[in-house]
Amino acid sequence: MKRIGMLTSGGDCQALNAAMRGVVKTLVHSEEEVEIYGFLDGYKGLIYGDYRMLTGKDFSGILTKGGTILGTSRTPFKTIKDPDENGLDKVEAMKHNYYKLNLDCMVILGGNGTHKTANLLRQEGLNVVTLPKTIDNDLYGTDMTFGFQSAVDIATNCIDCIHTTAASHGRVFIVEVMGHKVGWLTLNAGMASGADIILIPEIPYDLNEILAAVEKRKKNSHFTIIAVAEGAISKEDAKLSKKEYAKKLKDSPYPSVSYELADKIGKATGQEVRVTVPGHTQRGGSPCPYDRVFASRLGSEAANLILKGEYGFMVGYKDREIVKVPLEEVAGKLKSVSPDARIVKEAKMMGICFGDGVDYVEDPVTDKKAGKEKSGKDKSGKDKDK
Repeated sequence: MKRIGMLTSGGDCQALNAAMRGVVKTLVHSEEEVEIYGFLDGYKGLIYGDYRMLTGKDFSGILTKGGTILGTSRTPFKTIKDPDENGLDKVEAMKHNYYKLNLDCMVILGGNGTHKTANLLRQEGLNVVTLPKTIDNDLYGTDMTFGFQSAVDIATNCIDCIHTTAASHGRVFIVEVMGHKVGWLTLNAGMASGADIILIPEIPYDLNEILAAVEKRKKNSHFTIIAVAEGAISKEDAKLSKKEYAKKLKDSPYPSVSYELADKIGKATGQEVRVTVPGHTQRGGSPCPYDRVFASRLGSEAANLILKGEYGFMVGYKDREIVKVPLEEVAGKLKSVSPDARIVKEAKMMGICFGDGVDYVEDPVTDKKAGKEKSGKDKSGKDKDK
């Protein structure tokens, strides 16, 4: 008999249910007898012993259902070792409930913070297998996370819809896409929807470069689409300390970077600028077919690890193969977009502006991509014509 605990932690996203279904269906169809304990509302359920027994019927018909049937919440890792308001040791409470139910393993679905806590539980002696969930695709150790492709589809559709009204009125439209620390979602949705300018946290922008791109578009197409990650930052602000930047955001009259950009672009160009924020729609609704298949595969492999007694791993995706990644290699690490990433270079070669003043062109001699400054100087600062 295998006794398996399961919880979903952090922000919700598409395909959480599909992933859990993959785990349970694989376990149920094995020769091993299993009991499934679903902890409610993330780590809170494990801390306070809030759970319910689940059967195969609970996972019937949820492949296409968004959100999570177990509920979720955020339990910050930075405070996980702090006692709660009643003095309860949260880590010891999770261990107590694990052993009280005589569990063989915890299956934990979540993103970066979730994996830090999962690794802590592993270090405390609990058997843990995790699944990579986040619309940001920023989890280290896996090329893809489930929920990401569904969010890309939604953000892309939003920008697609903006095109017609932007073109009709000759406006500049800024679409603010989710992503505080990384820009994978904005980058992919921006490219998929034909955005003219893409701004992501990893590539600090120069307002003058954005204005130049808008003016160039104004001469030819009369409208501009800008995809902005909510964590996009200017070159000036990127030089500030975290404390200084946090204070600036707190004192800012703008609700987000998109509204600040809209104000400055409007004043500088004289064009009408509108901001659209799809917000939580990006993590809502039914998972796309890709995520349904992908999450099911990850769930199935998680069950396979449990049946083999292989614990302490995240089930990930590397080089088009499902793989197991040691939790200690994942926890506390972020997968960011490199400014020199191939996809960024290719986007720039197509004329997409990232606000950094660097273009990429094909070198006919070396057949390699060469970074070129728009100012007429290459990366070394030398004139291009010399």
